[in-house]
Parts: sequence; C-alpha cells; structure tokens
Amino acid sequence: MLSFRLTITTAQRQELERKLKSAQQLGDLRLVKFILTIFAVVHYQQTTQAALVLHLSPAQVENYVHKFLCYGVRGVAFKKPSGRRPKLTHVQQQELCRLIEAGPAACGFSGACWRSPLVQELIKERFGVSYNVFYIAELLKNLGFTYQKAAFVSDHLDEVARRRWRTQTWPEIVRLQREQQALLLFGDEASFPQWGTLTYTWARRGKQPVVKTSGCRKGYKVFGLIDYFTGRFFHQGHEGRFNSASYTAFLARVLEQTSQYLILIQDGARYHTSGETKRFFAQHAERLRVFQLPSYSPDYNPIEKLWKKLKQAETHLHYFANFDVLVNKVEQALLNFENGPQEILALCGLPEELAKAA
Repeated sequence: MLSFRLTITTAQRQELERKLKSAQQLGDLRLVKFILTIFAVVHYQQTTQAALVLHLSPAQVENYVHKFLCYGVRGVAFKKPSGRRPKLTHVQQQELCRLIEAGPAACGFSGACWRSPLVQELIKERFGVSYNVFYIAELLKNLGFTYQKAAFVSDHLDEVARRRWRTQTWPEIVRLQREQQALLLFGDEASFPQWGTLTYTWARRGKQPVVKTSGCRKGYKVFGLIDYFTGRFFHQGHEGRFNSASYTAFLARVLEQTSQYLILIQDGARYHTSGETKRFFAQHAERLRVFQLPSYSPDYNPIEKLWKKLKQAETHLHYFANFDVLVNKVEQALLNFENGPQEILALCGLPEELAKAA
C-alpha cells in the first residue's frame, strides 16, 4: 500500500474543478476519472483507497498521480484516441479522390454531380468496402471535398478557342499594355431588377422566409469597366435597354475621363459587335484597342465577380418600394467600389492560368 501526502494549492483545485466541469459536459469520461483520482488521493492519502473508491487498479492511480506530479494541472489532458483504422487504404483514398474529380459520367453513372448514395455505390463497386450512407459526407470532408452548389457551363464552350486566348491573345494583351502604359479594361453590364432577387437565408425549419416585392417589371442597368492593374472602376447607370448607342456613349465618356491608351476586353453581346459599335471603335483607333473574350467564358472576365458581390451585399433579399430607392441603393454601392480600388483588386482576380501570364 502506497501512502504519501499529496497537497494541491487553492488555484490548482479551482483549475481542476473547472476542467472537471468541462469534461463532464463534454462527456470526456477519461479526463473525469483522472481529475477525480487526484482529488481522491489528496483526500485519502493512499493510492489503494483511492483505487478502491474509483474502481481503478492501484497501478492506474499511481500513473495518474505521477503524471500530475510531473506536469501539474497542464498534465490533465489526453490526446484524442486515433480510432480504428480506416477501411480504405491511403492508396484507395487517393484513387477515390481521382474518380470523384473525374465525375459520375466517367465512372459509368448517369447524372453530372455526386450525391452520397452514388459515392457509397462507387466505393462498394470499386473497392468492395461498405460504408453507411450517412458516413459518406464525413469521409468526403476528410478527403478535402465540400458540399457545394453546382454551376452551369455552356455545352457550346469551345476549349480550343479558350486555350488559344490563354496562350496567344492574353499574352499579347499584356505585352501591349506594358508598351503603351495603357489601362487594361474588362467590361460588362449588369441589370438590377426593382422586383428584387432572392438568395439563401436562415429561417426556422419548416417556415419559409418571405421578402416583399413591388412586382414592378423594371430594372436599373449599369455599364462597367475595371482596370486589371489598378482597380480603377468606371461605371454609368442607364434606365433604358442596353444597345449600341448607350454602349458607345458610355465608352466616349470613359475616353473623356482619361488621356491614356485604352485596351478594352469585352464579350460577344450584340451591341458590342454591331456595325455602329465597330464604327465607333474605328473612329477612336488611335486610343482604343478592342479584344473579344472567347464565347461563353465569363470566368475570364473579373468584373463578373464585382457584379456578384454587389448584388449579394446590396440587392438580394431587399425590398424596393419604388424605382428611385433601387437607383440610390445601386449608385451608392457603385460609388463605394469606385472609392475602393484595393477591394476590387482583391475581389476580381483572374483564373490562375491567366494571372501567371500577367
């Protein structure tokens, strides 16, 4: 029978009591047993008596006391058990990641996106391992995947044209910008409807949130250009339709605001490529050079992210009782971006393959 005097300070007792309460709330039985052992030895002064009261072996009690004597209150902690070995080996996990990234179609399934039952079937078919369907989400999370909303990509996407733009057109644009010390402007337009737009929000389960709407089928249109290297933002609101006349009027206003050479990158909207717009480009060729983005390539236009951010922060889930309220809201948001070029630069990065070339 091992008998000795173990004393603890008031501060140590308080800290142990705090840890005991936390461990009890978390259901950490091992830590609860450790702390109760220390208290029992302090009270009985005998490891055998403490072991009897706590239903532990004397050796276990002595081990706990030794750890406390060596490390004090800091020693009252345990590493989380590693758990049982995974059913899939490391090599199999890597192969599973490759299969998931390839997509369901490449693995012989219908559909374009993975759901948990489909991944469960894939693992059973390829590796002969059965997982509960409710564990699949945890497995995928541990492998670096997240549950995300899918995005559409046009089936008209021309990868050859996109590759040519990345490897030939974009390097030419960057070279020209450096030679001319030009503004490299990505352009696009956005529409903000008065009837409002919806997005995800928190609400009680089973109680769908509602947002008032005026029902007015009217929208506020905005032309925009951002400079890729400085974050400078040009914009102009417009109440009518987008057309060649309003587009060239906006570009003429931008030309008046700066004396620099302008490189304009635009998509293939009809009013961007109309005869009237082409004549405008020809008239200002000494200061303006235009490049077309590949078809169906909004990911190559960073101003798209600015529009998305603006709508998320300022117009989604908002009620606009009249058109003027909408206009004021949008114009104030545009002004904030105009005065915050660093925010635009941080927000509007290009895809990695283009950013490297710049």
